[in-house]
Amino acid sequence: MQQAKMPAYERIAIDIANRIYDEKFKVGEKIRGRSTLASEYNVSPETVRKAIKILEDVEIVQSTKGSGVVISSRENAFKYIKRFSGLTTMKELEIQMRTLISERERLDEELGQTLEKMIDFTRKLRHTNPLSPIEVEIPATCIHIGKTIGELMFWQNTGGTIVGIKRKGELTLSPGPYASIQPEDVLLIIGDEKTYERVVHFIGE
Repeated sequence: MQQAKMPAYERIAIDIANRIYDEKFKVGEKIRGRSTLASEYNVSPETVRKAIKILEDVEIVQSTKGSGVVISSRENAFKYIKRFSGLTTMKELEIQMRTLISERERLDEELGQTLEKMIDFTRKLRHTNPLSPIEVEIPATCIHIGKTIGELMFWQNTGGTIVGIKRKGELTLSPGPYASIQPEDVLLIIGDEKTYERVVHFIGE
C-alpha cells in the first residue's frame, strides 16, 4: 500500500534507481532524454524532471549543462532503494520467481511419483484384498463410450463401484455419476471377487 500512495515522480525515481542497481543503466552512462523517459513511463516531462531531481539530491546521478544526466553511483542507488521498506529490487523478484517455479516443478514431479506408487500398490494388492481397486481398460469398440456412469447403471449391472478414472495419464478420483466413459479410459473399480468378470462382460457387450 505504501507504493500506491507515492507520487508518480517518486515511483519513477525508485524504478530508475532499481535499474541502476541492476546495472541496466551503468555508472558513467547518460540517462536517456526526458521526453523518451516520459513516453516510457507515460507521464509528462515535468514528472520525469522531478524524478531526476530526486536522484540528483541523493547523488545517484549528476546533471551538467551540455553533458546531460550522467549516472554517478550504483552504491547510492542501493541505499536509496533500501529506504523504502517493502520495496524489492527487480533482481530479487526474479530470483524469488525462479525459486517458486523450481519448487512447483519439484512438487509436480513428487506428486506424479506418489501417484505411480499408489497405482502400483493397488496392482500388487488386487488379488489379496477385495477392497483394492481392479483396473479395466475401455476398448475403442465399447458400445458404452460417451455414456455417463449414471446412465450405465454401472453398480446395478456389475456390482462394482468406480472409484477412479485414469485418462491420458491423469487420475480422477470419485468421478461421480455424471462422468462419461471414453476410449482407452482405465476404470478403477471396487467390488467382490466376481466383479472383474462381470465388468469385463459388461464392457465387452
